[in-house]
Amino acid sequence: MNSLLIVDDDLEVLDLLKKFFVQHGYSVEVATDGASLWAAIERQPPDLIILDVMLPGDSGLILCQQLRIRYAMPVIMLTAMGELSDRVVGLELGADDYLTKPFDARELLARVRAVLRRVDERRPVVTERPRPLIDFADWHLDVTRRELRSPDNVMIPLSAGEFDLLLVFVEHPQRILTREQLLDLARGHCHDAFDRSIDVQVSRLRRKLESDTKRPAMIRTVRNGGYLFTPSVTRR
Repeated sequence: MNSLLIVDDDLEVLDLLKKFFVQHGYSVEVATDGASLWAAIERQPPDLIILDVMLPGDSGLILCQQLRIRYAMPVIMLTAMGELSDRVVGLELGADDYLTKPFDARELLARVRAVLRRVDERRPVVTERPRPLIDFADWHLDVTRRELRSPDNVMIPLSAGEFDLLLVFVEHPQRILTREQLLDLARGHCHDAFDRSIDVQVSRLRRKLESDTKRPAMIRTVRNGGYLFTPSVTRR
């Protein structure tokens, strides 16, 4: 049974969503602000967080940014803001998906299932063989633990979306991948994310991997082509 944490200051919305997801086989905790969110995570880290943008105190955007620093659990944001730029901000701060209010609970359920499925698909089956370790340009990616370490062995936090995209790059090194291919490989053929979301995820990865984001060396933009992951990759 997957566990969800739903964060919204509208008690009626919380009650409706909790009942809906419990009916569909999920374990659900609720929170109304940042303080109750952190308390809920401390009691039991959820598999996924549904986070409203408009909250008392710290906004959902601030909380999402803090979550990305401290945890790797996926986040779906609920927002009343429909502008493309507002949705990009949410993705920039670490959200794995978003849904604009008002929405149908069935669409939210579909998005929750899609995000959790992507996480599960990237989680290797435990065997007696050593866990997959991937090296590139003195960086180290532990696929089983979903951990990225820098050349000086510092742990670099990644959102679920960032990890999925980086894994696509290291699995297809030195090959030009279009935005459509990256969406398909990282999120699945049925995902309806707008094309700009891949550019946002690439930008976030560059800030974590590149010494000069204005002149990226690892993830190059190929004009009229897509993106090219330039380092050679070795597996251990």
